[in-house]
Amino acid sequence: MLFDSSVRRELWRSFSGTLVVLLTVLLTMVLIRILSQATKGALAPTDVGLVLSYTVIGQLPVLLALALFVSVVSVLSRIWRDSEMVVWQASGARQASFIRPLLGMAWPVLLMVAGAALVARPWAQNQTQVLKYRYEQRSDMARVAPGQFQVSADGKRVFFIDSHSDGLQSGRNVFMVTTADGQEAVVTANQGQVQVIDGQRFLVLSHGERTQTDLSTGEKALSRFETAKVRMGEAIDPNDVAPDMRSLPTLALLALRSDEARGELVWRFGLVWAAFNMVLAGLSLAAGNARRHSSWNLVYALLVFVVYFNLLSLSQTWVSRGKLPWDGALLAVHGTLTGAALLVVWWRDGARWPGQSARRPSPKASP
Repeated sequence: MLFDSSVRRELWRSFSGTLVVLLTVLLTMVLIRILSQATKGALAPTDVGLVLSYTVIGQLPVLLALALFVSVVSVLSRIWRDSEMVVWQASGARQASFIRPLLGMAWPVLLMVAGAALVARPWAQNQTQVLKYRYEQRSDMARVAPGQFQVSADGKRVFFIDSHSDGLQSGRNVFMVTTADGQEAVVTANQGQVQVIDGQRFLVLSHGERTQTDLSTGEKALSRFETAKVRMGEAIDPNDVAPDMRSLPTLALLALRSDEARGELVWRFGLVWAAFNMVLAGLSLAAGNARRHSSWNLVYALLVFVVYFNLLSLSQTWVSRGKLPWDGALLAVHGTLTGAALLVVWWRDGARWPGQSARRPSPKASP
């Protein structure tokens, strides 16, 4: 009882501290990336907080698995380094005896990983796509911030407006540069408004002028207009957009028979199995020698984590391309690590089966 409670308490303290540190690093990195995307016009500045939250939720399974792995390795390495393992072994505890307290501490974390990987991550990915889709569906006029130049969604136009009207569907003092087919057109107008006519989006300009330049010859043509329409593209139907496998619910993926769906299932179920394997791998890699102050086991642990999760991504790619069956990929990657970790623990315990006593050399007969 004392053995289980002491190990669990120290594991929880290490896990909480590690998770806070990893979450801080992740928030900083993701915030910089999202702010860069908002600056380039990939998403609305007002949605930065929501996209940040959804991105963190999507990365939560890997974050929890890494924090669990680091806590197991650090706590068990400290036990070996401070010679506490010698005390526990003298009391009859083997290295396999740590599996029970480790899983007793890890099962709430494993449940959180399963919920995040199978439910929360697809939902967060779907919400992120909805935000980006809504922003993409807004008119180019709504994308433009007053006083700033902005490139259109297709990259063929540059807009500048002095101010917005109500609803962000029209702007005043519009300046637009269009380049296509060797022609450059500079259009200025007092007002511009976006309208959808027969499934097409048009920018309706009023009271302006147009200067068209032939880029090959340099010839220019000036014209003035009361009203002009500029085609901006087709109005996209959301039903025509192909769904992203990462945003589909797990039950919907199970109903699909495509290789892409199977590959996404390998990633989701693999994250849950990987979190369980991190506990066993941490137990097998944390053994050390109190007389030798070296940190090679920590280096090996980091190498195992990096290689393992790269294999997880690689298995998803192979299944998505139809090179491996999805159940075979799960067994090959995760089942191999599970068996290897248990084999190492069994070997460190003297290759004894449960209930088998340690072999002692028989005394030699005296002459």
